[in-house]
Amino acid sequence: MKKWIVWLKKNSPWIFLLIGPVLNFYLLEWYTHNPFQTMKPYIQGMNLALFEFAALFLFALTGRISRALGIETAFCAIYGLANYFVLEFRGAPIQPWDVLSISTAASVADNYEYKLNRTAVIVLICFVLLLVLEFFQKKGFPKKNKKARIARVCLALSCGLLCFGYTKMLHSEDIVEQKLHLYNKLFTPTTIQFKNGTVTAFLMELQYISVDKPSGYSAENAKELLASYDTGSQEAAGTSSDNAQKPNIIVIMNEAFSDPSVLGDFTTNEDYMPFVHSLLDGADNTISGHLNVSVKGGNTANTEFEYLTGASMAFLPYGSIPYQQYVKKETPSMASYLSSLGYYTIAMHPYRAAGWDRNLVYPRLGFDEMHFQEFFTDSPLVRKYVSDEGNYEKIIKLYEEKDEDTPLFLFNVTMQNHSSYSDWADYDNFSPDIAVEGSDSKLLPAYLSLIRLSDSAIQNLVSYFEAQEEPTMIVFFGDHQPADSVVRPVWKLNGKDDADLTDEEEALRYKVPFFIWANFNIETEKDLEISANYLAAKTLDAAGLPKSAYDNFLSQLRTEVPVISANHVTLSDGTFTTASKQKDLLYDYQTLQYYLLFD
Repeated sequence: MKKWIVWLKKNSPWIFLLIGPVLNFYLLEWYTHNPFQTMKPYIQGMNLALFEFAALFLFALTGRISRALGIETAFCAIYGLANYFVLEFRGAPIQPWDVLSISTAASVADNYEYKLNRTAVIVLICFVLLLVLEFFQKKGFPKKNKKARIARVCLALSCGLLCFGYTKMLHSEDIVEQKLHLYNKLFTPTTIQFKNGTVTAFLMELQYISVDKPSGYSAENAKELLASYDTGSQEAAGTSSDNAQKPNIIVIMNEAFSDPSVLGDFTTNEDYMPFVHSLLDGADNTISGHLNVSVKGGNTANTEFEYLTGASMAFLPYGSIPYQQYVKKETPSMASYLSSLGYYTIAMHPYRAAGWDRNLVYPRLGFDEMHFQEFFTDSPLVRKYVSDEGNYEKIIKLYEEKDEDTPLFLFNVTMQNHSSYSDWADYDNFSPDIAVEGSDSKLLPAYLSLIRLSDSAIQNLVSYFEAQEEPTMIVFFGDHQPADSVVRPVWKLNGKDDADLTDEEEALRYKVPFFIWANFNIETEKDLEISANYLAAKTLDAAGLPKSAYDNFLSQLRTEVPVISANHVTLSDGTFTTASKQKDLLYDYQTLQYYLLFD
């Protein structure tokens, strides 16, 4: 026994070098899920090999076992913790392009409530204990030894190449699908993480930081295809001096505005959106229904990107942020097109200008004027955000100050309903007044109470423009539903678990209400199912304005494919499918989108 103890003391650093990476892998996964339940044994083995290679690489760089293991363990502990919160708040894990969103994430980081469940607390404690034990593993390469230096270089190169080769292997579709049989459906990033491993999933997604050209793509062919949809009416409209028939268009993308009743039945003490419900029921001069968006719980900028550009996140990496990754030059948009028709275009958002790089993106999309947080210094707040009521007062101000002979296009992203929904007691300007029967949730009533305020505010704005002589249209929609934690009680009240939903049920999490209202005569429509990429073209139709060639294409495509989002696709016969399964049908769309965004 004594010999074994002596042997263990002597060789414990090398034992730790072997088992440390194993513990790091399993602890990292256990923050969010049980890897033994979600990952096949051979995939666990792949991940363990990667972690061992990484530890040996660090050992070669630092020369000490304690340093190598300490770096890997600290990274896994911190990264895993961050991933835990991102998954909780957004419903999707950290992805490579999130690095580009760090500044935006930091600006809203204090809006969330950070709580660890019991498993995550245990994992964090285990990481701390492991770091302490690794601190005492002092062995390493001899100092000032030429052979040792050569060995370190050889070890670093070999392990570095192995890690690089591992990553390149994950970027081969044939290897991933046919040989490794890894899960690779990019539109379900949480499943990719759970089935393939957190780090492996991240490495798989690295290849999608840039967008590949569609198969057989030709810029000349794309240009000809686009020209085939040009009716010639845009030029005539743009040169016309008669703006009397060009209504003002006010577009409001309301933060987190949604109706959780699409998920299932529940009862409240009063209607939380009586005015919007009245419009959705078929009010005069109103077009309304459900807008299918590509995000939930966050990534607001992607819904406005789809509306303003007519592009679809279905052809871009899931979780990517086009504003930060792809809109790097002047890009055709609703704003630039209406500007060509004689409109003055304004973008406004009562929060920080740099959020999602809007201050850089809006000029590239053709907006003439921008207003951000500083414009709202005298506006009333709900919690710590500018209220919708205060926001709309600024819309009225800009409308009343505009040139009477120039139609206005105003695009507004609100802020009132931004999470978190658990901190309302810290403020004296808001208290929930909506109660949900049969649920002890504190988040859902707070959220619905904010929606009630939004409903009242948009009613007042509509009432104001009802009394105006200038023809004006208001387009209103939510950017996304709130995080899973907010609406989970609805699933529960309907006997369902949000962790075990069908694809069709999961798609309900991407529906928000929308309406197009006008103070002049338009044809009433209700119960429309449409996606955000089509809504601008629908706006132009409702306004009686000519459409661009691209909008003509989208309007025709919508007759065949009424809904296209990153989550799902709905065909005209009601077939529920995905963009990846409809590559031939959507090829022209993908081609034109690539042409307009990247060429």
